Amino acid sequence: MVCTFCMPWVVEVARQHKIPLVVLWIQSAAALVTYYHYFHGHDEIIAPHITDPAYEVSLPGLNPLRIRDMPTFFVAKMHNVQHEMFLKGFRDFIEQMDQDKPLVMVNTFDALEHRAIEAMKPYMDVAIGPAVTLLGANGAAEDGKNYEGWLDTQPKKSVVYVSFGSLVTYTKQQVEEILHGLHKCGRPFLWVVRKEGRTEDVDSFLGNIKGGNGMIVEWCNQLQVLSHPSIGSFVTHCGWNSILEALVSGLPMVAVPNWSDQPLSACLVEKEWGVGIRAECNTEGVLTSAELVKSVELLMGNSEKATKIKENTSNLKQRAQEAIATDGLSERNLRIFFERVQHV
Repeated sequence: MVCTFCMPWVVEVARQHKIPLVVLWIQSAAALVTYYHYFHGHDEIIAPHITDPAYEVSLPGLNPLRIRDMPTFFVAKMHNVQHEMFLKGFRDFIEQMDQDKPLVMVNTFDALEHRAIEAMKPYMDVAIGPAVTLLGANGAAEDGKNYEGWLDTQPKKSVVYVSFGSLVTYTKQQVEEILHGLHKCGRPFLWVVRKEGRTEDVDSFLGNIKGGNGMIVEWCNQLQVLSHPSIGSFVTHCGWNSILEALVSGLPMVAVPNWSDQPLSACLVEKEWGVGIRAECNTEGVLTSAELVKSVELLMGNSEKATKIKENTSNLKQRAQEAIATDGLSERNLRIFFERVQHV
């Protein structure tokens, strides 16, 4: 039986029927390290310092992490019901790792997270990533806009792609700031703003936008877009799937993390792998137009830092594609893993 974490009912069914359980961890190996050690004593080190974003904590297998880089469930100043639910889910999963010792697959690859993978080897079984694929690529958004045809008309490496995932909802202020910033950049842009969860004022504002040098769509095939030769940078919320897709596509990232493991992923993008930069939101949690412009121009410019970021993204793209190639390390790991499962 295969499941992701935070699914206790699946765990209970597996226990009752004595079915071998395989857990697919869908965040980074670094996130698995942080959760494991948080629930093995490091919570007492982290908790007293949650008001100091610059305070550093050392965890086995990772470079020191600042409080601001920790999963948000560890450092939230006010815990709501949702936070408590997720934190309990992660705690239950770590306890399950200790008690039941399920087989654990992680969607990452060795060249990306070697130290974290080595640190978790007593508890995880195999790295099988990056698990990305092109599905149903037809170039048409749900609102009927032909974004692929539009991308085909743009110069190589010129387009700024913006997407904050399927869960983020925008305030009108945030939408205005992003649009103003994209227009100030003067670069063509493709921006995904999902229909679900839009407030009436945001919907009205977006509906009144006319012309310009970009396209706003309700949905797109993200990996198809990231792989398009016209895309030059990716402004992302740092969801793990989005990061893996950007790495496979060789795209530098502007990291705008929001919650959960995203601040940690943003830290990895900027500090560990050097494939992007983290944009800073203001005290209200808003990404301002000025910060967006500064980040995009730094990433897509010709400075020494921008050149180094592009070199790093190109290198990790090659390593990622090697991992998922036929008979690559991830495929070999998965084959060995299935052989183990057959003998459990």
